[in-house]
Amino acid sequence: MTDERPHILVTGSTRGIGAAIMDTLRGRAEAIGHGRADAPDAIGADLSDPDAADRLWDAALARLGGRIDVLVNNAGVFEPIAVDAEADAWRAGWGRTMQINLQAAADLSRRAILHWRERGAGGRLVNVASRAAYRGDSPAHWHYAASKAGMVAMTKSIARGYAAEGILAFAVCPGFTMTGMAEDYLASRGGDKLLADIPLGRVAAPAEVANAVAYLALEAPASMTGAVLDINGASFVR
Repeated sequence: MTDERPHILVTGSTRGIGAAIMDTLRGRAEAIGHGRADAPDAIGADLSDPDAADRLWDAALARLGGRIDVLVNNAGVFEPIAVDAEADAWRAGWGRTMQINLQAAADLSRRAILHWRERGAGGRLVNVASRAAYRGDSPAHWHYAASKAGMVAMTKSIARGYAAEGILAFAVCPGFTMTGMAEDYLASRGGDKLLADIPLGRVAAPAEVANAVAYLALEAPASMTGAVLDINGASFVR
């Protein structure tokens, strides 16, 4: 990277953790976000469309003057599908989750690596995965856990494969974080019982996750490449 403020693309930036990441980066980087619709600081793209990630990358590159130094893959869905659902619905649920949570992140990561190789200046990738990558999730969320495990494996593979070229890869694995998605899940599953499983006694705040992401994106030493940071109140330790 140069001495200029880094240029950063953050997916899923219009709410929750993504919005907190954008707030944390403000004044420290030139960041463009992503959401379902265009906005002054976000590019609209539906990542369930297999071609959307490439279009998003091209649009972000144009908005950031032809240079992206850091990619933060934060966009994701957490949608249930029952094991006894009809086969077509089951496969559709898995396909949508894998497309948005993993394939789109992989497509963007590929574009980032090619961009950084072409520039010869290195770059940083930060993937927002989940505690579920290691601990698993509910019976209705196998696909979510599998997508996040894939994201962690992808992060480690990129770190090992491209470190010599100055391309660094990191991940964070939040547990429950107080976003709208988590609030709905806590209410549906019985919040008191779920909170009892978190030794800290509360779920994480989006700003806590965002601070870890910003550290990895801007400050973490190169020797940390491949690291996965847990942010789950000690509800899962490894």
